Amino acid sequence: MEAVKEIIYPTGQRFLVVVYDLLYERVDCIVNAANGGLSHGGGVAAAIAEAAGPELEDACEAIIARRGRIPVGEAVVTTAGSLPFKGVIHAVGPRMGDGDEENKLVKTLMSAFLRAHEKRWSSLSFPGVSSGIFAVPHAVCAKAYTRAVMEFFSRHPASSLRTIRLCLYEGPLLDAVKNELGGKLA
Repeated sequence: MEAVKEIIYPTGQRFLVVVYDLLYERVDCIVNAANGGLSHGGGVAAAIAEAAGPELEDACEAIIARRGRIPVGEAVVTTAGSLPFKGVIHAVGPRMGDGDEENKLVKTLMSAFLRAHEKRWSSLSFPGVSSGIFAVPHAVCAKAYTRAVMEFFSRHPASSLRTIRLCLYEGPLLDAVKNELGGKLA
């Protein structure tokens, strides 16, 4: 695992951008880039569902049966099944063309971070939410990711959530995030 960027806030909270596989992170919870039906047809969602096993799928189906579709901007928590995490947070990000994608993506991530805070988890790792099949441009995603982390830490300086990791692969999204963070490093 390679830490590409790290920001340590005055509160001691940390934001790291890492090049790694989300499923092998050593954190309390991971975020799934979910759709509103919590069906895991492709991308990171399918990889998480396959690795977690049927317990995660059953939990998602129970949430949908009880609540209906999850709106854009919201996040729900399930078991991690066979994965070594305390839970999986399913965050429903915007699709390109929804309008106001950056603010909707910030809201989505803030919701995910708040779920971890409510569970009193100390560390979270999230993938490139909305950057894949949802097709939100990488520059917009990069800005939203950094804004969401900064806003969460500034609003919740005493949160149990002390470490947030953005877990990506090499490529244009990582380049956009590096570019976005370039001006925010000491």
